[in-house]
Amino acid sequence: MTPWLPLTQPEQLLDIVRESQEAPVIIFKHSTSCSISAAAKGKLERQWADAGLDDTKIYYLDLLRFRPISNEIAQKFGVQHESPQLLLIQDGECRYDASHMGIRLSDVKQAVK
Repeated sequence: MTPWLPLTQPEQLLDIVRESQEAPVIIFKHSTSCSISAAAKGKLERQWADAGLDDTKIYYLDLLRFRPISNEIAQKFGVQHESPQLLLIQDGECRYDASHMGIRLSDVKQAVK
């Protein structure tokens, strides 16, 4: 089971930057009305247990409810908005991002090393 942490407040981005100084943090941006996004989310949930990322926090952003936060993420980390999209934040910076069916936890794990 994926330990989703809801990302619902812009202030949480400050926490994510701070947390990423200690350990990598993942942000998953999901459009609840998009079948591709649903497929990417399902793939993440199926792969999580075997991904070896147990110490990594994973934040879930519902794009339809919290689009302004997505815009802030794009600005703060310099990554163009996509949906679905996964960002790996380390040391306060986006070190890896992927979108659509290019989202793979194996790639995230490689980027964490």
